[in-house]
Amino acid sequence: MDNFRIIPVGALAVNCYLYFHADQKLLFIVDPGDDADLIISAAENYAFERAVILLTHAHVDHIGAVPEIARQLNVEFIYLNSGDVELYYSPDNHILPYLPPVANLPPVTSSWQLDYPQCIATPGHSPGGSCFYFPDQKLLISGDTLFAGSVGRTDLPGGSFATLEKSIREKLLTLPDDVTVYPGHGPRTSIKAEKCTNPYLT
Repeated sequence: MDNFRIIPVGALAVNCYLYFHADQKLLFIVDPGDDADLIISAAENYAFERAVILLTHAHVDHIGAVPEIARQLNVEFIYLNSGDVELYYSPDNHILPYLPPVANLPPVTSSWQLDYPQCIATPGHSPGGSCFYFPDQKLLISGDTLFAGSVGRTDLPGGSFATLEKSIREKLLTLPDDVTVYPGHGPRTSIKAEKCTNPYLT
């Protein structure tokens, strides 16, 4: 799709996603974790008039470029589920020595202001985990909730495998089988493939 781009960024190869809604001239920037210049350069290929940042969760590797992206692209708002707002601002949100806490983070909103895409709350990897579903494109951005052949780790503060499994089974595996899943790290997969082969779910 010309209106969809995957940009792996940062030391942990986070998949940052750009989705351009041409009719609305609206650019969605999902999980700008690092490499702001790279993301901005890619964004400039789209004739957008408005830009928003959507965060699947607030772990430091997914938010590193938020301040620069928000400033340079005049982002309208940054969405983050309320369960992760405390983590977003926490000085303990780091992976030292590789990823220090992110400085000068702009405010976020936990009020969903969009008719499109659909925001699906999927706690488990973190309390405020979210996925973003574009039904007309059969496309799901799953963050660190669901991966190809795996699921998000739950050994970090606020994680819960029981909660994560419930989120995936009740909210993601109920989507159509032919939905393509684009995770926070690694290759894409599909709902059908994960139903049939994911060892954490079969």
